[in-house]
Amino acid sequence: MNAPLPAPALRRQRPNIAIIGAGPGGLAAAMLLAASGARVTVFEKDDVVGGRTRTLTSPEGYRFDLGPTFFLYPRIIREVFASCGADLDEEVELVQLDPQYRLIFEGSPSITLDATGDLDRMEAAIAAFAPQDAAGVRRFMADNRWKLDAFRPVLEKPFSTTARMLGKDVLFSLPQLRPHLQVDEDLRRYFSDPRVRLAFSFQTKYLGMSPFKCPSMFTILSFLEYEYGVYHPIGGCGAVSEAMRRVAERLGVEFRLGTPVERIAFAGRRAVGVEAGGRHHAADAVVLNGDFAHAVPRLVPDSIRKAWSDRKIAKARYSCSTFMLYLGVEGTLPQLAHHNVLLSESYQENIRQIETGVIPEAPSLYVQNPTVTDPGMAPPGHSALYMLVPVPNLRHGADWAAEQRRFRDIAIGRLKVLGVEDIESRIRYERIVSPQGWQDEFAVGFGATFNLSHDLLQMLSFRPRNRFNDTEGLYLVGGGTHPGSGLPVIYEGARITTRLIQEDLAMEPAVAPALAR
Repeated sequence: MNAPLPAPALRRQRPNIAIIGAGPGGLAAAMLLAASGARVTVFEKDDVVGGRTRTLTSPEGYRFDLGPTFFLYPRIIREVFASCGADLDEEVELVQLDPQYRLIFEGSPSITLDATGDLDRMEAAIAAFAPQDAAGVRRFMADNRWKLDAFRPVLEKPFSTTARMLGKDVLFSLPQLRPHLQVDEDLRRYFSDPRVRLAFSFQTKYLGMSPFKCPSMFTILSFLEYEYGVYHPIGGCGAVSEAMRRVAERLGVEFRLGTPVERIAFAGRRAVGVEAGGRHHAADAVVLNGDFAHAVPRLVPDSIRKAWSDRKIAKARYSCSTFMLYLGVEGTLPQLAHHNVLLSESYQENIRQIETGVIPEAPSLYVQNPTVTDPGMAPPGHSALYMLVPVPNLRHGADWAAEQRRFRDIAIGRLKVLGVEDIESRIRYERIVSPQGWQDEFAVGFGATFNLSHDLLQMLSFRPRNRFNDTEGLYLVGGGTHPGSGLPVIYEGARITTRLIQEDLAMEPAVAPALAR
């Protein structure tokens, strides 16, 4: 049994910090703040930690990631653990995947590409169907290695004022980031075949955006995969969330699960605590980790939010949503890799449909078949299949109560393109989360599963700030604040927010205490 350790002593009385939400950003902030000596209490409305980075378990023994299904660029989360005196690789077993994923380009004929970080093999695989583009792989990697070096200082700093965006680090990075281009345009400098460009650009869907509109700086997403690998945590991504909770508890963090926060208490513009369970809990700082569009209008009075009023939140631009199927299947599925991405023959038309509120009839989709790597995700001889289909968010007004069954059949029918013909008779467990389910069950504003869009006018200082605009003592973590969505970026955002709190409360930084295990 791991006993809590006393947090490091501070020069002054230890501050009390309330964190609303135990998603990945809230967990990282809790760890770092506790390691720097704060008394931290995490209030979570659900009975489990992790937010969307949790594991769903069925009565039959199938296990599914709810949202994120892999870890990319684990450097940041390793550093978070190390700052807290822990070792991520001792807490969680991470398996690097090769191939990273299988891409299926629908067409006549269809083409399959097993994407790998082994650049010799990747060049050979591309040369098999687009020989003119194979030479572009290493040029892409070299240029994006430079781009990441230029972009990293931007990702690691807060943007507390608009003037901060005119700093030397931002201005220096602009030539490398090419913000005037979109991802697909930028990739044309390396690849002429649209299928190869999709292999290096579909990752913009991690942000819920189109490669034909997403700023070109986000070519670093695919670069990170090929440079640093794609990892599966044994037990699912929820295993990392649980490890973060264990470390936080060893540092003295108190978790109050099943405890929704009714509102944040303010004295003027200063957050002074939270109201939860009919009680006031005083705090020197409050960290909000709820979904931005859902939580802020409910918890922060509109009267003190000039920069992000209810009206502005309603008019902001949001990502697409996703239609989710979690299937427990009898038997194995050798046709599938661990990660599989079906890129529709009508990929661009799919995107236009989603952007205009039309539900696609022949959608692209992502399928995870984790039992090929992690058999414990299902009972022996069974598979736990995760299916994600990009669809419009709820601002377009689709009636998912009426559409759900029909679209479920469309999604399962698309598995035939992946060589899975006979799945209906083998399904032993099924759960659906539609955009309406994301909003109603998981508190995701507008069902927009990837949060605010990452266009140029909703990034850096234009995004809700880590030290939340127009308030004092209230801070944000999660995909709705700078630097943005995606697990590595959310963890980096938690480090930014933590440093701001330490500065504002005159706290010492984390001192990496040794933890008993």
